Amino acid sequence: MTVTTFDPVSSVSLTASAQKYFASKLIKQPGKLIRLSTKESGCTGFSYVLDIVDAALENDTVLDFGNVTLAVDSHSTSMLKGTEIDLVREGVNEVVKFKNPNVVAECGCGESFSVS
Repeated sequence: MTVTTFDPVSSVSLTASAQKYFASKLIKQPGKLIRLSTKESGCTGFSYVLDIVDAALENDTVLDFGNVTLAVDSHSTSMLKGTEIDLVREGVNEVVKFKNPNVVAECGCGESFSVS
């Protein structure tokens, strides 16, 4: 496991609303963290995967946001570099959104993406 200090240019970042959202999910699960990865999926190639886990995997990059620890899958790091995770309100729903500067195409429903 690699522990990394926050670097907004090369790291994944969380907005204040995303930090608050993830902290609320973890409050009843002490010691757990959020793990971000990608998987092959959808019509354009990849989808984001967020899991609550007990520990980071061996080669994950671990980012500490104070009240939230985020582990980023080592296989996904290059396609997630510079991604901002936000929580936005769409109508009556709150949705986790990924602002990924590496994305070159997204499917129409917004569930999958491709990178160059």
